Amino acid sequence: MCTATRLLDQEFTQETCYELLPEWKGIDVRITQLSGGITNKLYRIQSEKGDYTVRIYGDKTDLFINRDNEVHAQTEMAKIGVSSNIVKYMPEKGVTIVEFIGDSIVLTIGHFLDKSLYPKIVDPIRKIHESGVKLKKIFNPLVEVRKMAAILADLNVAYAEFDIAGTIERLDKLTQIINIPENEYTACHNDLLADNFILINEEALPRYGSPMYIIDWEYAGMAPKYYDIADMFQEILVPRQAEKGIVKAYCNGEDFDRELYFIDLFKPFPDIYWFLWSLIQLNISKIEFDYYKYGKIKYDNAIKNLAFIQETYGVAV
Repeated sequence: MCTATRLLDQEFTQETCYELLPEWKGIDVRITQLSGGITNKLYRIQSEKGDYTVRIYGDKTDLFINRDNEVHAQTEMAKIGVSSNIVKYMPEKGVTIVEFIGDSIVLTIGHFLDKSLYPKIVDPIRKIHESGVKLKKIFNPLVEVRKMAAILADLNVAYAEFDIAGTIERLDKLTQIINIPENEYTACHNDLLADNFILINEEALPRYGSPMYIIDWEYAGMAPKYYDIADMFQEILVPRQAEKGIVKAYCNGEDFDRELYFIDLFKPFPDIYWFLWSLIQLNISKIEFDYYKYGKIKYDNAIKNLAFIQETYGVAV
């Protein structure tokens, strides 16, 4: 059994911390398991020498996550002040350790209804998209969906209740309509769910470089910026007026109709991507989570959005 699997399955103790951080050996360590992870196991470890988050990679996540690319993305994003720093990268152990962002709260969907927070929410997103950073991974939404479908097919499982092939064909046609070449892609996070936004408490702002940080860079890559925001909207599922308010804040009111149009056209892509991801996890993950229900919601949302863009923009695929 490999070390990564052993760490994933075993109890996380002070001895585990000493194994990962020999420089901590012999000092007291406070360990807290963090909630929210449905791909990996996450722990906060605190001692007199530091306050870190330990991510233990989920089983077989190497099927769809390149950890070298993830670490490169997080390192580059830390330089522009939207991510915490990498402490240790140990792929041989299936572990990455990063600085824990304290004095903060994790956003919930309700925060995306608060108009006063829109500038803080969109600021790190805009910084990422305008950074000029060249990430190692090219995240072409259609290509990535097809990769997920191929991984699922290789698992020799079937879900006849979903028209996977037919839906991907519709996304292929939609890609041709959108027509954004890869040389126009920007750095993107590609997993902007509420849990990945960390808001610094007001009294702690002087100790931090930014009021909002973004965590979990596993899926980061060069992608259409509209996909990044579409993915966020399909995760938070806020009312239409909230979407429009967030887009206006993001683009400062410039080219609002065009920005919203492309964001809307990309909405079915993340839903199908995460739908396929969920069915894969259903078959490989050891983490307790209702992946089937999560995936079905994503699939149904994608079909609804394909109907929405036809009704709203006359784009039929």
